[in-house]
Amino acid sequence: MAPNKDTMFRSADMSLTQLYIANEIGREVVSALGELGVMDFRDLNSETTAFQRTFTQEIRRLDNVERQLRYFRSQMDKASIPMRSIYEFDNPFVSPSTSEIDELSDKAQSLENRISSLNESYETLKRREVELKEWRWVLREAGGFFDRARGQTEEIRHSLDNDDAPLLRDVEQHEAAADRSFSVMNIGFVAGVIPRERIASFERILWRTLRGNLYMNQSEIPEAIINPENNEEVHKNVFIIFAHGKEIIAKIRKISESLGADLYSVDENSELRRDQIREVNTRLSDLASVLSNTKSTLDAELTAIGRSLAAWMVIIKKEKATYETLNKFSYDQARKTLIAEAWAPTNSLGLIKSTLQDVNDRAGLSVPTIVNQIKTTRTPPTFFKTNRFTHAFQTIIDAYGTIKYQEVNPALPTIVTFPFLFAVMFGDFGHGCILFLAAVAMIHYERRLLRSKLDELFSMIFYGRYIVFMMGIFSMYTGLIYNDAFSLSIPLFKSMWKWDNNGAGPTATRDDGYTYPFGLDWKWHDTENDLLFSNSYKMKLSILLGWAHMTFSLIWSLVNARHFHTPIDIWGNFVPGMIFFQSIFGYLSFTIVYKWTVDWVKIGQDPPSLLNMLIYMFLQPGTLDNPEAPLYRGQAKVQVVLLMMALICVPILLFLKPFYLRYEHNKARALGYRGIGENTRVSALDDDDDEGHTMNGGRESFGDDDDGIAVITQDIGHGEDHEEFEFSEEMIHQVIHTIEFCLNCVSHTASYLRLWALSLAHQRLSIVLWSMTMKNAFAITGIAGSIAMVVVFYMWFMLTVAVLCVMEGTSAMLHSLRLHWVEAMSKHFMGDGVAFEPFSFKALLEEDPVE
Repeated sequence: MAPNKDTMFRSADMSLTQLYIANEIGREVVSALGELGVMDFRDLNSETTAFQRTFTQEIRRLDNVERQLRYFRSQMDKASIPMRSIYEFDNPFVSPSTSEIDELSDKAQSLENRISSLNESYETLKRREVELKEWRWVLREAGGFFDRARGQTEEIRHSLDNDDAPLLRDVEQHEAAADRSFSVMNIGFVAGVIPRERIASFERILWRTLRGNLYMNQSEIPEAIINPENNEEVHKNVFIIFAHGKEIIAKIRKISESLGADLYSVDENSELRRDQIREVNTRLSDLASVLSNTKSTLDAELTAIGRSLAAWMVIIKKEKATYETLNKFSYDQARKTLIAEAWAPTNSLGLIKSTLQDVNDRAGLSVPTIVNQIKTTRTPPTFFKTNRFTHAFQTIIDAYGTIKYQEVNPALPTIVTFPFLFAVMFGDFGHGCILFLAAVAMIHYERRLLRSKLDELFSMIFYGRYIVFMMGIFSMYTGLIYNDAFSLSIPLFKSMWKWDNNGAGPTATRDDGYTYPFGLDWKWHDTENDLLFSNSYKMKLSILLGWAHMTFSLIWSLVNARHFHTPIDIWGNFVPGMIFFQSIFGYLSFTIVYKWTVDWVKIGQDPPSLLNMLIYMFLQPGTLDNPEAPLYRGQAKVQVVLLMMALICVPILLFLKPFYLRYEHNKARALGYRGIGENTRVSALDDDDDEGHTMNGGRESFGDDDDGIAVITQDIGHGEDHEEFEFSEEMIHQVIHTIEFCLNCVSHTASYLRLWALSLAHQRLSIVLWSMTMKNAFAITGIAGSIAMVVVFYMWFMLTVAVLCVMEGTSAMLHSLRLHWVEAMSKHFMGDGVAFEPFSFKALLEEDPVE
């Protein structure tokens, strides 16, 4: 029997397959399957550590190559060298051969050694350049100080022969002979540079440690010093400290070095200092030439690497993923065969077999790759085939939970209901046009944007571009229904209201025989009771939409129960639940529509209050708020019957399913049967020595498929053990389900009033924005009016996009999302499935793109 065609309505039919692969072509087979991306491999070595697996050495080698490529990328970023885009290569995703991988590994090692050597040399030279520049600044600043202080060191307050004597604290205030040197006076000094932010702490520590026995002079270096390690600018100060005695000088040196200061030697003789400065300048000149040559060589090497780095990174990622997948396989030592198990869509088995045949033909092996298709009771993973349009809607559902295998997919109706409920809250033709045009632009430039680097916020909007497209279309539709375009009316057709001025003020009269053909009449705008009318209309409309959406969602539980052959879910959950819901809120929806169909003015009767009707229906069954003016004949009796039906459904919801399951369980035990379950592990490694062996009471048949690949089909029977039925647990579960369902019918119906609230808020905010900006600008005439119009229009448009489209649109989208996740999906969604995660190179590169 041919498998069903893959659709979004239910997950694709899945098959558990076993692959027997010759060890010689294991890598080629897995690489080819990775290109297909349709097989979810099971880990057959889950009890084995990563270091004990077969291909650990290959993965470690590829990890090292990947580290080397990341090192190249970091050096290119540091040098601001661009990398050639992966999209500029002819075919970068073709899997290379083993020899090409070995060649790439050797090449990466030699390039790393060369780049590391050049980089280390460049950084060493750069550090030396910084040291020479700092030394030059120290020589300049310290030399100036020596020149100023040469003639001012003769008179000292205390004896200079004693090492413990106090320091020259005010040297610059004393006059001295010019021929007295610091060494003769037993004064030592320390000179160097220190980061500017540490200078205050440095002075405070020195003062407290040496108790003031020092004289310090410091000045700022006007230019920033570039740190060669991180290329950051550091502002530093030159300092020179004078003190008595060698011990104090040594202590100053230790404190300076501990705070990150760099110390340099300075000669107090002016001639020798000038020689030092000339020597430093000469070294800097020579060093600049060497640095320039080293930098040019390094940049040339990195530029050459950048031409191929993106392709190398893709190759290594794919190769590493291939060996990680191979590590999930079991290895048969006797047969030299790799054995794998994987889930795959049944419709893709033919493609898988033809791919394996191609790999066998290219390798020239006579032993075919055997595909063993297993029938098992294991629950398969869930897989939906999506395209660019449906993928974003499917992601909305997957974000809430993984759909159970073969369960109805809520994403299919969500394609329509999600943008429609959004548009009910966002209904404005003008704002809808902005969303629509923005989505069309993103779709038109789709390929270009996919290849460019997007920021986080825009990438989220771009990912949901087709959702925005649908939201824009539906917003334009509901905007026409509401007759709103930037809060202004749209006179598409002739109004059915006529304004007459009879002297007492304008009055509106209905044009008999004519009804406005589409949406709200545009003459409702700017009337005194516009807000009152639109409030009533949108509030009742939100309840009707909520009832329709929840009824539609509740019906899917019937579809699921029929598909999974669980009639007790139909009679124990769906039928009483549907009767309960329709008896109360279905009846409320009916009365809303019925009230709209009656011309209350024509019959001369005030319309009844539906809210009071619902209150009296529960608190005083059989009575009406206004018995003399019922909504229809027999209203009180109908409401009593509906209330009784709803109350009867509550015990049915509570007890029918648990007691039926208990009855079925006891009946099965009386007949000698036990529960059906699966505890045994179905594996390709189990009992595969003898041909025709029966596994778990199943049958095994051999044959060849159309492509010449051997195919084995095994029927795997059910396991023996099953979890014992617990009536108490089932009863508790059903009680919780009943309470949630009954309460949610009330709370979820009220939750749809957000459609009315957000629609009203959006309309009022749009009116306020127009009144405060464009309406005032239209009142200005002349040249000033023209200038004001341009300025105000720009401001109005920016606020419209930022506030009404982005902020209000995001709010409406989140509320629509909540209505789907909570109010709708809780009526039928099981969400206990397992996601299908195939081994796919495409998915791998999308998760971790090479940019």
